[in-house]
Amino acid sequence: LGDVYKRQLLWSGNFIIARKVSHAISPISLAFFRWTCASLVLLPFAYKQVIAEWSPLKANWRILTWIALTGIALFNTFVYVAGHNTTAINMALIGTTSSPIFATAMAVIFLKERLGFYRIIGMIICILGIVLLISKGSCEILFSFKFSSGDTWILAGAFAFAVYNILVRKKPVNISALSFLLIIFVLGSLMLFPFFIIEQLTVKTSTDWSPALLGSILYLGIGTSVLAFWCWNLAISKLGAGRTVLFGNLIPIFSTLEAILILGETVTPIHFYSGILVISGLVIANI
Repeated sequence: LGDVYKRQLLWSGNFIIARKVSHAISPISLAFFRWTCASLVLLPFAYKQVIAEWSPLKANWRILTWIALTGIALFNTFVYVAGHNTTAINMALIGTTSSPIFATAMAVIFLKERLGFYRIIGMIICILGIVLLISKGSCEILFSFKFSSGDTWILAGAFAFAVYNILVRKKPVNISALSFLLIIFVLGSLMLFPFFIIEQLTVKTSTDWSPALLGSILYLGIGTSVLAFWCWNLAISKLGAGRTVLFGNLIPIFSTLEAILILGETVTPIHFYSGILVISGLVIANI
């Protein structure tokens, strides 16, 4: 569980930065620089293991490619696109609470994980917390609710990350955690590279480089990539995909506090009550 808590605290900043730097850099550029940075940081520590484990890595290139596509290339790029169109609080609450639902359903269907009574009740309570947030406590708002473009993008990212969580369980045991991370980081960067080039050649946008943006990319590359993914993958291997993803519901709590302190976003009693429901559902699901 310690691995999960460390990951959630580190990863919660991803939504804050996605919103904070949305005016300074495009989503694809931010994703490309993030994963390139993560690859370069990890390279000195992992390249020897990659060389030693090249045979199993090569033999499992298909599953590694799918893992890199869903968890690296798609998930975070969708998050950064959403950052241009919705608030950091909405990204954290909608994204990280829908992903556990997707992943739990997939774990039951594809991995045959057992879904116990307490986990079902906990999931229901978490869902009620999100419904309360979206509706602001009003049935009229709930029935007339429509996703904004940003909310739709973050939901797509949540689905991609749910697929990633299922695929990670299929990582061969003869591939170490270090070489696994380096390979999927590099593959994700390579997948993003053509789109990065196309964007640079066709879209009339410029990156507003500043110390704050450079610091954000370093934080994303080291904190929310290398360290957070390391902790998360360890947790999945020990707890299972279905149970681990439920802890994604902690991210909205961290992200909401960070959005208030760093971005100056406002919090309402609805956010507070929603947070209580999410945490209660998480506790019950893990009884």
